[in-house]
Amino acid sequence: MKRLVLPWLLTAALAACNQTPPPAAQPKSLPPLPGPDPGTLADSSAPAALLAYGRQYPGSEVLITTRLGKIRVKLYDDTPIHRANFLLLTRKGVFNETMFNRVVKDFAVQGGQTTGARTIRLKRYRLPPEIRPTHFHRKGALGMARYDDEQNPGRLSSNTDFYFVVGEKLTPAQSRQMSGRLLTPAQLKAYATVGGVPSLDGQYTVFGEVIEGLDVVDRIANEPVESDKWPVDNIRMKVKVVK
Repeated sequence: MKRLVLPWLLTAALAACNQTPPPAAQPKSLPPLPGPDPGTLADSSAPAALLAYGRQYPGSEVLITTRLGKIRVKLYDDTPIHRANFLLLTRKGVFNETMFNRVVKDFAVQGGQTTGARTIRLKRYRLPPEIRPTHFHRKGALGMARYDDEQNPGRLSSNTDFYFVVGEKLTPAQSRQMSGRLLTPAQLKAYATVGGVPSLDGQYTVFGEVIEGLDVVDRIANEPVESDKWPVDNIRMKVKVVK
């Protein structure tokens, strides 16, 4: 009886059928993002933790993307705690779950975390003020809100609620009357030609400014709002560090 010789392709196929398939590749877990967990920070621990983070993981510009366009923002070096906090929350993706939640035409547009029911809540810690005479509330300034003034004599900033100044153009006399500080000739000129809200000077920390997309801030400021100043159509955001 002749021995049956199988073609080599068929032999290989049969051999493959008898082999145990290799185990499926396990998805690789992403390494945790560097920096402190914002949920573990408190008023007392935040400044030191944020300063250390800012030194190790610096950054100077962020890009905010909305349905109305993009806003590119420069963060100031001389407000290191606020800058590091904004960089940390941006890289952790916190702002990507928020929206512009308070829009007041000719005044300011505010976004980030709130205590309202229509946005996520993050454990609140506060930042010590970093109010600088050179930073003022001209149009396009980036500042940090604060709350509970009666229980907040130190004027500690919110950790997540930021705002862009819109304001109006003002005469030097109006600016002097509204501002709580002595304004320089350059600042008076900016309020007259660009506009702003000098009544906020010396009260809140300004830690950055819009360098591209001021027209987008105007579009946000002109959105229809409900009685609580929340936009009728939500203005969600995506924020990333670009420099």
